[in-house]
Amino acid sequence: MHQRTWLSLFTFPLVAAFTYPVMFQPVREAPKIVAPDPLAGLSDIQDVLTLVRDNYVDTPDMEKVIGGGIQGVLERAHPLNSYLSPEDLHLPDPGPGGIGITVVKRNIYAQVVAVVPDSPAAKAGFQVSDMVRKVDGDSIGPMSAWTLERRLRGPVGSEVSLLRYAAANGDLKKITVKRIRIQAPPISVRRDPRATVVAIPDLAPGRAAELKALLPGFDHKLPLVLDLRQCAGGSLPEAGLVAGLFVGEGPLATVEEVGKAPVQLAITPAGLPPFAQVAVLQGTYTLGPAEALSAALKKQSVPLFGERTYGLGVERTRFLLKQGGAVEIVNKRWMGAGGEYLGAGGERPEGAKPQDTVKGGGGAAPKSEPFGYGVTPTYVIKPARPEEHAGKAPKAEDDPLPKILEQLTAKPKAAA
Repeated sequence: MHQRTWLSLFTFPLVAAFTYPVMFQPVREAPKIVAPDPLAGLSDIQDVLTLVRDNYVDTPDMEKVIGGGIQGVLERAHPLNSYLSPEDLHLPDPGPGGIGITVVKRNIYAQVVAVVPDSPAAKAGFQVSDMVRKVDGDSIGPMSAWTLERRLRGPVGSEVSLLRYAAANGDLKKITVKRIRIQAPPISVRRDPRATVVAIPDLAPGRAAELKALLPGFDHKLPLVLDLRQCAGGSLPEAGLVAGLFVGEGPLATVEEVGKAPVQLAITPAGLPPFAQVAVLQGTYTLGPAEALSAALKKQSVPLFGERTYGLGVERTRFLLKQGGAVEIVNKRWMGAGGEYLGAGGERPEGAKPQDTVKGGGGAAPKSEPFGYGVTPTYVIKPARPEEHAGKAPKAEDDPLPKILEQLTAKPKAAA
């Protein structure tokens, strides 16, 4: 292999792994990041820097070499980790405009994990699980999660171009959308003669009060299904308030932070009249606080339907560096009320064990769930994505409600 190619592939992580603790001293002690050393045995960082300086055809920008290496190490620890240069810290706010998507960076692309209904992104055809490869012609790979989030924002009325790979049909297309001030959509209600389905878009402050105001208008003799398939963002306290509308006292989640004792969070009961039955419909991209809500309700015997959640219950902290710049590190993760790993970010944590047994949508015999992250449903069903039916009733064959009602009615019969 050519010497320059060898250096491009292997020296950046090595430079970061050895240079970060030597050259940058954080204002407060940052959490230790354990990253594998791709070149074990070469411990003299000065030799590596000399090789880079002396063997590149063009004169290398050593600040970029070091910064890129740090970012690579951070991302291997968690995709939301970011390195911010001193110049990054002085950048102005990009603006209040957005296009209505939430993405998670995955190496050289970003995966769409939430789409706001009626947003510019939704109207342009973006769907959950799509991939973004470029932003305004720039590849996703070199960007940190922090940079990517900034690039999606901007002044209201400005435009951004995304190279999108559609997961549904494999179409690769450049799409230009105009930024607007994104308004959080309200809770939507679907009234069926057999049940009431309530879709919660997020768990931002005020959602529990909004939902509480709607509950008296529902028939409490019918099952109530909480649709969390497009629920992303919000806070754990709000999740505790929403859970308290349907169940009594109990654990909500545990917040684990590096170097500190775990913090136990509890449900805040509202003491409202109960419904005949309550069920939860979740999906792969039920994210963050919504995952804690699902786990807490499942702990209190509320049946969960759908797919296993993504596992993105994490929090980031920014640590300033003495010689300029900063790092944003995921230093907190959440554990569900049933012991679920909620902060794995789609990765199976080291030492994770199978959680539960999961039943098939047709009531088939339980099977072992091999993953140790996210929240596993009580009954696995794979309904069509909710954004596919935005503004219209789902097709009969795609509607998950009949499968949910089948299991809810079968449970009392079995008990009798």
